[in-house]
Amino acid sequence: MREQQYFVTLLLVVVVGAVQKVKCHIEKPLSGIAIHKTSFDLNEQAHVKASPTVLGSNGQHSESVLVEFSSPNPSDDDWIGVFSPADFMSSTCPGYNKKSVNRPRLCSVPIKFQYANISNPSYNNTGVGSMKLQLINQRSDFSFALFSGGLLNPKLVAVSNKVAFKNPNAPVYPRLALGKEWDEMTVTWTSGYATDVAEPVVEWGIKGRKRKLSHARTLTFKRKDLCGAPARTVGWRDPGYIHTSFLKELWPSSKYTYKVGHRLSNGAFIWSKEYEFKSSPFPGQDSLQHVVIFGDMGKAEVDGSNDYKSNQRPSLNTTKQLIKDLDKTDVVFHIGDICYASGYLSQWDQFTAQIEPIASTVPYMIASGNHERDWPYSGSFYQGVDSGGECGVPAETMFYVPTQNRDKLWYSSDYGMFRFCVADTEQDWREGTEQYKFIEHCLASVDRKKQPWLIFLAHRVLGYSSTEFYAKTGYFAEPFGRGHLEKLWKKYKVDIAVYGHAHNYERTCPVYQSLCKSYEKSNYKSPMDGTIHVVAGGGGAHLAEFSKQQPSWSLFRDYDHGYIKLTAVDHSTLLFEYKKSSDGRVHDSFKISRGYREGSACGVDNSCPATTHAT
Repeated sequence: MREQQYFVTLLLVVVVGAVQKVKCHIEKPLSGIAIHKTSFDLNEQAHVKASPTVLGSNGQHSESVLVEFSSPNPSDDDWIGVFSPADFMSSTCPGYNKKSVNRPRLCSVPIKFQYANISNPSYNNTGVGSMKLQLINQRSDFSFALFSGGLLNPKLVAVSNKVAFKNPNAPVYPRLALGKEWDEMTVTWTSGYATDVAEPVVEWGIKGRKRKLSHARTLTFKRKDLCGAPARTVGWRDPGYIHTSFLKELWPSSKYTYKVGHRLSNGAFIWSKEYEFKSSPFPGQDSLQHVVIFGDMGKAEVDGSNDYKSNQRPSLNTTKQLIKDLDKTDVVFHIGDICYASGYLSQWDQFTAQIEPIASTVPYMIASGNHERDWPYSGSFYQGVDSGGECGVPAETMFYVPTQNRDKLWYSSDYGMFRFCVADTEQDWREGTEQYKFIEHCLASVDRKKQPWLIFLAHRVLGYSSTEFYAKTGYFAEPFGRGHLEKLWKKYKVDIAVYGHAHNYERTCPVYQSLCKSYEKSNYKSPMDGTIHVVAGGGGAHLAEFSKQQPSWSLFRDYDHGYIKLTAVDHSTLLFEYKKSSDGRVHDSFKISRGYREGSACGVDNSCPATTHAT
């Protein structure tokens, strides 16, 4: 028996290791800067000047800065780095002691960078240039530095004056999330205010009516809470304070207004601008309900900085399309690989600023991905280093999800006629585990009379994908995924399962054990006797190739960026649409129709009624 267990364990290590080797690789721009190799070549004839010096005078949290610079020895590999805090030499190094340090050192990468000649074609001849860079409020001041020698052998030539927002501690980037109950909404935001300095609060209420004041909890984390480099070293940046308030007993499908802020010790308030959201419908409410789902988006700088390989520019396209369609969006699920900070913590602020128009208006739900969670011996199922030493801490702190334990990022979420069961593929999901029991309970406990549309969400592909790196393993998915979970999807009649990780779009027929249960392509009659599996990992990161051969269960493949949208028309009709990020148009779609009486999912007691009312 022990020999068999040893063989199974060894097989798991070998197979998972093989998948790790073929997984797609993200080139993170800041990781290309060899900041520890910096030498100092400060030149009195070189200069860098930034203006204006005070930002956000009108309350805004994003503003462009003009950076003017000159060098007596210009070259193609000169670049400008943006540092925050502005005093980035020596004092930012862990354990810095002025008496024991003989010369300045650089211990943190810039929060963004741009090549000096990018908008200055004559820079190599004149040595003079300028650029506009967009800054967001990140709780500290900024300075700009001119480097020569490229990214691998940087030489510090000149440092600018300091630039700062008028109130660097201001409450910023609110992000909504569904609560543990259907009539609860949570709002999370970031600030520089510790609770002993100011009390975090939300002022909210039904639009046009009297408002109430709700308190918020506060979380943060320190360098020591992270697991390794670069998160603990050159990528570290203080995350500030993350506040979450729970707005309860909401009236269904109603417009609410809110603003987040802080009550100072003298009784004065510091407020954000005012935002709006629509509360959730009650479970089973018959109304049009729109849900957007995608994975692997990342972030990009609107000013073009950090973009020497153009890896995640499409994330701006996805963000733009979601903002345009906000009037017809009720909730968003971003199923892992959120911003690809991967240990460079300043990027979490950049990402929350990028999605603010979306997340401040509709619930923005996340799932755990390899670039948030994976780190050896941290409890992750995969022993890779994709999180860059974050091991889940920033993601679990920056975003709220209705879990019982923040470090076990699996949860269920009800929205009107939908039940979503969200798995955490970065922790063990196999039969007998705590997560497996959760998944079964989530699938089994839904009342299909009220919530006919049962959706399974996860980051890695536990179902089906013909992406090349999956096809090479022979599994066409994560090893052991279908083997442990497919019987649950069939037993409880899961309509659709959606994944990320593979950076493309693909959908299957209703499939069970690799066999299509229907060859219909656009109009399905439920029950389908199988689950439709969808890969929606084209949110913005670089694309992944498909295998040359397309399996019989694969109906539609698209090597492009995009996202999917589910619309519950009523209890009997679900519309599925795949939209490209480039144009926002529908490029694939189908409908599922459910009759008035049909086979239902089994209940928690394993009783399986022959019929159920669908309205």
